[in-house]
Order: sequence, then C-alpha cells, then structure tokens
Amino acid sequence: MIQEIDESLRRLVLRDAVNGSGVELSFEAPTKEWAARRNTPTINIYLYDIREDVERREVEYEDIRDAEGRVVERRPPPRRFALSYLLTVWTQRPEDEHQVLASLLAAFLKSDRLPPDLLSEALAAQPYAVRTTVALPPPRDRTLADLWSALGGELKPSLDLIVTVPFDAGRVLAAGPPVLREPEIVAVDTTDDGARETVGGREPVTTGTP
Repeated sequence: MIQEIDESLRRLVLRDAVNGSGVELSFEAPTKEWAARRNTPTINIYLYDIREDVERREVEYEDIRDAEGRVVERRPPPRRFALSYLLTVWTQRPEDEHQVLASLLAAFLKSDRLPPDLLSEALAAQPYAVRTTVALPPPRDRTLADLWSALGGELKPSLDLIVTVPFDAGRVLAAGPPVLREPEIVAVDTTDDGARETVGGREPVTTGTP
C-alpha cells in the first residue's frame, strides 16, 4: 500500500508541480549525510509517520451475498491510516526552493484527494477516496522542529502532507447457515395438575402424572 501511494505522489509531483523540469525526486530521509550528496535540484518526499485515523473508523460490517441473495460472508469495513510526509526542496538558491514549494502547494491544493488516474489499479478500484491535506498545523504531540532534530539537520522550509488511505486487511467472517423456516413464537403454559402445554401451532405435550 505505501509503495503504491509513493508512486502516486511521484506521478502527481512530476505532472502538476515540476512538469518535466528535470528536478529529481527522493523518498530517503533528508539527513545531513543525504543533503551533502545532493548536486542536482531535488524534491524530497519523506514518510515520517503512520497512524490510524480513528475519527473515521467504521464499525458496520458489509454483507456479502450469493446469487440467491443469501448472506454468505460478512466483511469488516477498511480502516483508514494517515501517512504523513515531509516535503522539502533542495537547490543552490533559496528563491528557487521557495518557487518549487509554491508549485507543490498549488498542486496539492487543486483537490482534497489523489486523482484516480494516478492511483494503482487496486486503489482506484476500491470505493473509498484517497484523501490529502497539506500545510495544516501539526498535532500537539509533535512539531516539525522535533522532526528536524531527530533527522540531525537544520530547520528548513517544508510542507506537511497527509494522505489518508483505506486499508483492507482481507478479513472476512463466514456467515452462519441460512435460516430456511419462518421464526415461530412458542409460549409454555403450566396447568394446575403439573401438565405443560405448548401453545403456538404444535400439539400439546403432557409431562405430569395422569
């Protein structure tokens, strides 16, 4: 799943942000050692966090029916995961970096989801959109300054991109055997002499001593 999203992001950036300008793309961690090896303009798309979007978790199972309409399986809904990417631009001049950052921002602001034509066949076939948000304030439990400190580098202008992806683990629960007769309500009445009579369409059954 993650590799498929990486490929979709690569296609979108090349098509809508740089438009064949010769800028390289990298998904490596932008550490000091990595930056020292750069000798061409590069856009770095670094995946730094994966966590479930619990606010969008669904609990209702989907019924899978056979040709006669009977429920044969029950499939739990997919769980959605937020993939957080740090987008940075590495060139010799800050003004060039800012220009490319602006192009990246414009590309991801065009829509709140990844275009279906840029998705893999599996992601495009499923009924849930792959949503994106960009440049939102970071959660309270982490800051971009902390991220740069963990990478061992200096703070740099960046975009925080979050891609929310439905993930289906393929779990399927088999349904029980179909019910082939109508439900019947049966009442039990105990008589004074200890006999039990079943009411509801069946013959009375006597259990006491005559």
